[in-house]
Amino acid sequence: MPNRLVGETSPYLLQHADNPVDWWPWSPEAFAEARERGVPVLLSVGYSSCHWCHVMAHESFEDEATAAYLNEHFVAVKVDREERPDVDAVYMEAVQAATGHGGWPMTVFLTPDAEPFYFGTYFPPEPRHGMPSFSQVLQGVAGAWAERRDEVGEVAGSIVRELAGRSLAGGGAGELPGEQEAGQALLALTREYDTRHGGFGGAPKFPPTLVIEFLLRHGARAGAEGALQMAADTCEAMARGGIYDQLGGGFARYSVDREWVVPHFEKMLSDNALLCRVYTHLWRATGSDLARRVALETADFMVRELRTPEGGFASALDADSDDGTGRHVEGAYYVWTPGRLREVLGEEDAAYAAHYFGVTEEGTFEEGASVLQLPQGAGPVDAERIASVRRRLLAAREERPRPGRDDKIVAAWNGLAVAALAEAGACFGRPDLIERATEAADLLVRVHLDDNARLTRTSRDGRAGANAGVLEDYGDVAEGFLALAAVTGEGAWLEFAGFLLDLVLDRFTGEGGALYDTAHDAEPLIRRPQDPTDNAAPSGWTAAAGALLSYAAHTGSEAHRTAAEGALGVVKALGPRAPRFIGWGLAVAEALLDGPREVAVVGAPDDPAARELHRAALLGAAPGAVVAFGEPGGEEFPLLADRPLVDGRPAAYVCRHFACEAPVTEPAELSRGLAGGRPDA
Repeated sequence: MPNRLVGETSPYLLQHADNPVDWWPWSPEAFAEARERGVPVLLSVGYSSCHWCHVMAHESFEDEATAAYLNEHFVAVKVDREERPDVDAVYMEAVQAATGHGGWPMTVFLTPDAEPFYFGTYFPPEPRHGMPSFSQVLQGVAGAWAERRDEVGEVAGSIVRELAGRSLAGGGAGELPGEQEAGQALLALTREYDTRHGGFGGAPKFPPTLVIEFLLRHGARAGAEGALQMAADTCEAMARGGIYDQLGGGFARYSVDREWVVPHFEKMLSDNALLCRVYTHLWRATGSDLARRVALETADFMVRELRTPEGGFASALDADSDDGTGRHVEGAYYVWTPGRLREVLGEEDAAYAAHYFGVTEEGTFEEGASVLQLPQGAGPVDAERIASVRRRLLAAREERPRPGRDDKIVAAWNGLAVAALAEAGACFGRPDLIERATEAADLLVRVHLDDNARLTRTSRDGRAGANAGVLEDYGDVAEGFLALAAVTGEGAWLEFAGFLLDLVLDRFTGEGGALYDTAHDAEPLIRRPQDPTDNAAPSGWTAAAGALLSYAAHTGSEAHRTAAEGALGVVKALGPRAPRFIGWGLAVAEALLDGPREVAVVGAPDDPAARELHRAALLGAAPGAVVAFGEPGGEEFPLLADRPLVDGRPAAYVCRHFACEAPVTEPAELSRGLAGGRPDA
């Protein structure tokens, strides 16, 4: 019999709707039930493409005996971390403070007042590797609750008090990151750089996408060749590795090894949107054919595999799928053996493909299977033959059971996709990608944005979810709208971004430039979440800072500029000592150091000369430059005001803090002016 999750929209929660566990969604009613029964709450947090979440579900939550004990002694609450990042953040902070690590599934035991007192992540069905079994944990917690409830309450209270004291100040306008912090961050990254394999640190190794954005911007602004080389070499290593899908495009979540060989196979929209954008920016900086190919293949992957009928982009593809024998196996959809290559390609082409893609008899993954790579030194490439091999292997792979897809729309991640597809479409002459970006943006306005410009976090099947947007939604969606405004010349997207950023100022901002992840009128939790650090995606704090800075450059708004500068105070503190965890903040700081430049391209949108100037503006490497395009005096973009044609010809005006250089009419001259380096050099 289905439990209370059957009415939810989250695919992850629906995966648990038929569990024998009597799950509740996160709700006041669940905690009221715990108070009435006098039992603690088990909070289980995960997401649909999480491998170990599925494992724990099969081992424990689908087990009748475990479920019976759980139902008797606890109120069980299941949360999709992608729908409720605020709940996830608050309790993950507690888990990490108590255990020194975190991860998903996250398992937390709470009082009926939602105060945490015991923590963990994955628990096995039997004791293993020093871990207690899940049943032992349940019995131990239930016993402590029954016999030592006062002690449990004291522990919970002390944890909540400790968390409440962790609020951050932004730093204020007098504490802006400058040249010194940028240089120190680069030095710290150089020390941590893996000179052999690219990237930073050891295994597991995540794509350092936001750090690469900083390196590209710093390389352009300061002429730092070493920064650009680290970015380019890391991007090449990832693109050649197993973390990149050599047949279908797109990136897996991370590599389990430092060489980028074996990925954790789930594919996230957020990762791929950010990586599509970073490879586009790498191509813009270097002209790399590899960067162009990977950017376009990743864009095409998002459109082909993640686009929904409503025009948005689904959240993720699972790591696991049926291996053809009924077993649900990680990576089954993606890996190959020499024998499987022969079945599809025949002997000669199979041998050629095995050499080209690094498929061996021993395998690089499990059970003799290999993850496709592009090893260095594979010899001369027959491009036509490899294209044929790729087509046939991809067609054969399409016949395999596909990984599951989490088809909910997350506002923030769709904002990232809008920015990536719009810029890739503009840079590579792919108007279809700009159309897909526009359709996703339309969905965000139509479904996720209410009459007061407040965002809903998720939607599914064209229906908005119940959860309010958090700061990262506002920052990333505004970023997407600003990128789309620059590419299309449609000022409505600038206006929509302004609506969202005004709400950031009104509802998410604290004293001294600090930002909070939830609005001041959001559901109260044991602590108002606040985390400025970037991980795989920009934090809400730095995403908002970047969008605020760009919007201020477009409009001259001192309020938005001041808010951006206040938020960037945290980069001054974190950048020199922890640059890997403030990558987007450092990238935004580079834009601040450069101005950012304000580029107004005036001319008729149907005039080829005006379009060439517009394209040159979009291809400029100046960090964070904003671009407005339209008829002279166009009211939709403040940057177009009082910007006439020059001798009747389309012209581009490059400004900084609304002080402008002489207008130019030739794309090459505009490109030289936006090639990076100091604007007054």
